Amino acid sequence: MFNLSAQRFVACIAVCIGLAQAASAAEILIVDEKSQPESLTIAPNGTLIVGSASSPFIYKVRPGATTAEKFFDASAEPAGTFFFGMLVDAATNTLWACQLTPVPGATPVRRHTALRSFDLTTGTPKLRWDLPGENSTCNDLSIGPDKALYFTDTANSRIYKLPAGATAAELFLEDHALYGIDGITFLDGTLYVNNVFSNNLYRIPMDAAGKAGTPVDIWMDQPIKGPDGMRAANGKLLLAENGSGKIDVITVHGDKASVTTIKDGFKTPTAVEPAGDVIWIGERGAGKAVSIPMPK
Repeated sequence: MFNLSAQRFVACIAVCIGLAQAASAAEILIVDEKSQPESLTIAPNGTLIVGSASSPFIYKVRPGATTAEKFFDASAEPAGTFFFGMLVDAATNTLWACQLTPVPGATPVRRHTALRSFDLTTGTPKLRWDLPGENSTCNDLSIGPDKALYFTDTANSRIYKLPAGATAAELFLEDHALYGIDGITFLDGTLYVNNVFSNNLYRIPMDAAGKAGTPVDIWMDQPIKGPDGMRAANGKLLLAENGSGKIDVITVHGDKASVTTIKDGFKTPTAVEPAGDVIWIGERGAGKAVSIPMPK
């Protein structure tokens, strides 16, 4: 039988374990359940930056806070403006974002898209570059080893590239396989994208000059449904499946990959962001930013 001191010691250990578990997981409502946090990213100081697909606002959640506040207000833009991709570039103290505005009265629905950047400290707008065409969907973004910004255009099967220091992007790749392109990230210097329409994962080869080649379809050992936000961590890909409510870890072996679901039951997860020992998830269907422990 334990004596009183032993019982207190065990109780203390249990409390400490509980606190550690609580610290490694969080659930933050971004204003309300209709805020539709499509994408999120995290600043070096731990501030969470969250876009809204249902309003003209970008939000921030300070470290330790449980409520969101406005980081940028785009309500002066045309009606219906909202945000998709969010990406912090710590090296330049910049937030990159995809801003979308519906074309009034267009059937089927069309959107005009702008790549935007903001000072990460103040929220002051910096660069704006409008994607070409009568309909575009700037969706997700990634910084390459060359310090350039790469971003996807879902509606036009395109990847654009904004070289470091440039004020205008250039077409990096257009390919019919990319109709539905969504998530984009670099893993060990190699560019990967996914397709939210066809449920595929691709590697984008590059030659010595950085020119893109034909997308290579990566065979996965189990199907995925609605691949969306994608990031790299610990030598693997992290993926949000918006069609099945899952968060996956994908291990790539050449032209093949193994898929491991680390948590399911989410309502339309559309974003993942590694941050130390946790993964932040944009749960669009619930209006929440949620964190779960990073798998070992």
